[in-house]
Amino acid sequence: MIELTNVSKTFTLHNQGGAVLEVMRGANLTVPAGECVALTGASGAGKSTLMRIIYGNYLAAGGSVVVGGVDVTQSEPRDILKLRREVLGYVSQFLRVVPRVHTIEVVAEPLLSLGIPMDEAKDRAASLLQKLNIPEPLWSLSPTTFSGGEQQRVNIARGFAHSYPALLLDEPTASLDATNREIVLGLIEEAKANGTAIVGIFHDEAARERVCDREIDVTGFSPLAAA
Repeated sequence: MIELTNVSKTFTLHNQGGAVLEVMRGANLTVPAGECVALTGASGAGKSTLMRIIYGNYLAAGGSVVVGGVDVTQSEPRDILKLRREVLGYVSQFLRVVPRVHTIEVVAEPLLSLGIPMDEAKDRAASLLQKLNIPEPLWSLSPTTFSGGEQQRVNIARGFAHSYPALLLDEPTASLDATNREIVLGLIEEAKANGTAIVGIFHDEAARERVCDREIDVTGFSPLAAA
């Protein structure tokens, strides 16, 4: 479902005279349906960079990034948007939404974009918000007014609203109490059981050991390691 072959990444430092910084070389990764892979490595090793390459936020300098049969490195923007709408979900560490949009609509939006009827989409959103202990009186408010933990749970609800075949998770249990952490781990296990291929960053070691099938140390994808 997710396959990276010989992926490399460079950044051009325009404020440093156009210097080119190579940050990744020879990255190879295959994640089949129903498997969860944790990206590990020290801070700055390239975990978030690799996630952004898979999602298409960063363009790889070389190699291929195939998700659900679509090579992200060769696709037009409209094809990337279609891939994100139908196939590839991303639960980022921080919630980024348009202000003043109601929380239940924020969570329902991925389903609405697929043409799911409003009532059905809101029913699914309500179920997830209730499961993640977001009080119903808050559903008609913008999540931008919520606490950090509440925002993260809204973000998780939104990410799991649609059953994506592939899913990227960036610290999904950070800032959560024990009860909500358990609920989120259950959602990940359910997604795996339904065949979702997952790539994630989990600094929570116990969570990583519970839901991840294997770990990939991205330090091995650094230019020095690949040399």
